[in-house]
Amino acid sequence: MGSTGSIGTQSLEVIRDNGDLFKIFLLTANSNADLLIAQAIAFTPEYAIICDETQYPAVKQALAHLPIKVLSGHSAIVETVTHPDIDIVLTAMVGFAGLAPTIAAIKAGKDIALANKETLVVAGELITSLAKQHNVKILPVDSEHSAIFQCVAGEENNAIEKIILTASGGPFRGKNLDYLSTVTREHALKHPNWVMGAKITIDSATLMNKGLEVIEAKWLFDLEAEQIDVIVHPQSIIHSMVQFEDGSIKAQMGLPDMKLPIQYALAHPARIKNNFKRFDFTQYPKLTFEKPDLDTFRNLGLAYEALNRGGNMPCIINAANEIAVAGFLNNTIGFLAMSDVVETCMQKITYIAHATHHDYLNTDKETRIFAQNLINKNALKGVII
Repeated sequence: MGSTGSIGTQSLEVIRDNGDLFKIFLLTANSNADLLIAQAIAFTPEYAIICDETQYPAVKQALAHLPIKVLSGHSAIVETVTHPDIDIVLTAMVGFAGLAPTIAAIKAGKDIALANKETLVVAGELITSLAKQHNVKILPVDSEHSAIFQCVAGEENNAIEKIILTASGGPFRGKNLDYLSTVTREHALKHPNWVMGAKITIDSATLMNKGLEVIEAKWLFDLEAEQIDVIVHPQSIIHSMVQFEDGSIKAQMGLPDMKLPIQYALAHPARIKNNFKRFDFTQYPKLTFEKPDLDTFRNLGLAYEALNRGGNMPCIINAANEIAVAGFLNNTIGFLAMSDVVETCMQKITYIAHATHHDYLNTDKETRIFAQNLINKNALKGVII
């Protein structure tokens, strides 16, 4: 799900290189019809789904000569992802849109290779409960969570004292508020180490991505907030660490390449030989670490606050952040105003301590409308550029 995005395209590279192990059954895209068509021609899946229904005729016509069933709309994904021939679903859709099809896949007994962190951020308790109920594995694709997952392999009987998620610090590491008040979308989209989609790249620049990962880690590894630390590691060589109750620390290391965690999730528990570039210690004589600057990059602190409050609060920050990032990418609000939007939504949207799936849907809708109105009405000082 989300085959035309950054994770989706890299996943298809892994699958192409291991054609004897994997076969594509379903490809989905939001609106990138041209790339979906090219992918469908290359991999000949059983189904190709374009969410943007206005693009359906073009996709249908382009694939008419192939035995591929072409569908459109978000509901088609929710329905098709339950097909009995599917073994594992790689969820690489961006944002809240990935929640409903992931729930449908879990209820149908499909293992989940999870690249859509928002699913666990918004509804972590619901998702993990459903996975246990249906005996489904949730295999993390995020590099940090994959690192933790690899570090705890074989340690099932040993208690985790804490995990340490590493952060590159993004393109503005070390910058102050005055500097950040003037940055543009072009500056923010230049990540120093990773090639990612626009939304996650902006989240990395604000440290919201790390905040979402903290919330996701709580559900993936059954931890409390105080067991999850974040440390800035500019080289992005150590992808994350686990400290056990005896004080020993395990780290997963390697060059920054998303294809490795993708491959690990798809092939788990096996490791597949590949030709990825290997890490050379002599090329990195210094690995450095520093505390994140929570005063300048407020989103990480807001995410911890949402995690501690629980209920629908993580859903609120996720929805508010998606609207804020879209506003920044559209040059409607400034970089620092994204945190203002998120914080104001946390203060104003109705808090529900014990939320249901229906509550999450309503919270998401309410928050998006409120956040957009904040931006449109210039209700926050400095929101509009």
